Formats: sequence, C-alpha cells, structure tokens
Amino acid sequence: MSVRHATREISFEPIDNGRLANLCGVLDENLRQIETGLEVDIARRSEHFSISGKVAQTKLAAELLERFYAISRRPIEVEDIQLGLIEVAHPQNEEAAAEGMPALLTKRADLRGRTPRQNHYLRAIQEHDITFGIGPAGTGKTYLAVASAVDALERDLVKRLVLVRPAVEAGERLGFLPGDLVQKVDPYLRPLYDALYDLMGFDKVTKLFERGTIEVAPLAFMRGRTLNHAFIILDEAQNTTPEQMKMFLTRIGFGSKAVVTGDVTQIDLAKHQKSGLNDAQQVLKNVRGIALHYFKSDDVVRHPLVQKIVDAYEKRDHASEREAPHE
Repeated sequence: MSVRHATREISFEPIDNGRLANLCGVLDENLRQIETGLEVDIARRSEHFSISGKVAQTKLAAELLERFYAISRRPIEVEDIQLGLIEVAHPQNEEAAAEGMPALLTKRADLRGRTPRQNHYLRAIQEHDITFGIGPAGTGKTYLAVASAVDALERDLVKRLVLVRPAVEAGERLGFLPGDLVQKVDPYLRPLYDALYDLMGFDKVTKLFERGTIEVAPLAFMRGRTLNHAFIILDEAQNTTPEQMKMFLTRIGFGSKAVVTGDVTQIDLAKHQKSGLNDAQQVLKNVRGIALHYFKSDDVVRHPLVQKIVDAYEKRDHASEREAPHE
C-alpha cells in the first residue's frame, strides 16, 4: 500500500517579522528541527509556509508551527521545538497525564511526563515500593526517578535520598584513576549529580550532601546496609550481576521506596556475565508490589535524531536475530 504525500500551505497574517523570526529561529534552525523530527520539507516565503511530506506528518508540522507562532512574542528555543515534537506526537498526553498526577515539587515548575508511558511511570513510582524503569536512552528513566525522589523529599515522605550506580566502564579500559575514593567513582555518578542540580539547584544540593540527606554511592558500598525512610535509585542496572541486584533489592527498609532503571540493549558486563536487570525481570514479574515499566523509542525526550538512532539500532538487532542460525 502506497503512502500518501501532500503539500500543506499555512500563512500567518498580518505580517509580524519579529514573531516570524522568533518562530523560525536563527538561520531557520527551528524549522530544520521540525523537518528532521517529522520527516517533512518546509519552504518559507515571508509569512507563507509550504509543508511537504506524508499527509499525517504535514498535519503535525502545521499544528506545531501554529502552536509556536501563538507564543512567538518571545524567542522560541531549539529545546522548546524538540519538546513540542514529543508532545504533538502524543496529543492525548496533557489531559491523560494530568488526571490524578500531582505536580512534582522541584525547581522545574514545568516538569511533567511528556508521553503517556512517562506519566504511567511516574504513577507507578508513586503507587509501588519498588519500580523498574526499563528502556532506551533518552526516555527519562533516570531523570523522572530523581524528580520523584526530590518530590518525596520535599513532601517529607522520606528522610534522605540514596542514588546508586554500578562502577562499570562502558566498553572502555580507563585504567588507574587518581584521587581519593570519591574522586575515583565520581565519573560514574555524574549523570545523577546533573539531574539533582537541575531539579534542586547547586547550592541546595551541596548543603544536603553536607548534611548526609543526599548520598551518592557505587553499588559495591550497599552490602550490609539497611535503608529506612529513604528513596533509593539504582541507575544503569543493566550492568549489575544477578547477585548484585538481589543484594541491592534486599537493602530496602521500612518506609522506603526504590526505583531501578536500565537499558538492556547497553550492557557493559563481560560477555560471560548475566545482567541482573534481565534476571530480575524474570524472577520478579509476578511479585505483587513491584512494578515493571517499559519504555519505547517514541518516549525519547532528546534531540529528534535520538529516537531515529534507537529505531535504527533496534531494526538492525531484530534483523540479526532473524538471520542467526537456530540450534
């Protein structure tokens, strides 16, 4: 069946060159983002825009242009366009997401799930003591988990945050790392620091670290501990072994929540080692009180090319599986 293509024309009148400049961005960068994200071609002459491509995609592009022109009295940033591309692909999101989903108490007043699965993930974290967030890079697994942890701390639902990662090199051999213990593990934990700074501000995070209210630690330091009244996040969990995963999950004490995040397509363990995240999915799938939540490539909230990159690799991997000889 052939895919229908069409050309859609829209105009913004009366002519306002300032608003048109804000809409299009510097050197029409905003238009290029829309073209890349929706796989359309946009030709512009003054206030007239001509959009060519698949019928459904040209309709979405026109909706996006109209949405951003409505707020174009201020400059429109590339990030605004990229988030708009996510939301225009999920038109039901805003009403469905808002239903029963309280605002998260963080520094980011605009923080919310951008796709239905992201909102289901946030709900799962609120409703379960242990939640697994599994899916590709860029789907917000870690960021939304940290946001939920910050929200729980601000609401005084927990007394501290414990953020954990396995110290596994991503296919590289870094060799000897200088410095004390904190400096050695810091590169592995940097994404968690970045999320905290964005959600709470540098000064507040620094103070909470000094008080011990926030702790960031490598997974190896968890053995023997029991964490009560804490919000615990295990990030990059695909790089745990089954023994490490069991050890982590059994650290949870009274009044605590845990979120485990990972991408099973990016395992950096030695080839003979089994991933603790893959193992946990099988062992815990029928345990009441534990939520297993899965993201897909259309939940990616990054540059529009990231979703296409994820899709391309998934397509390659599926083709390889079909071609592999069966024993």
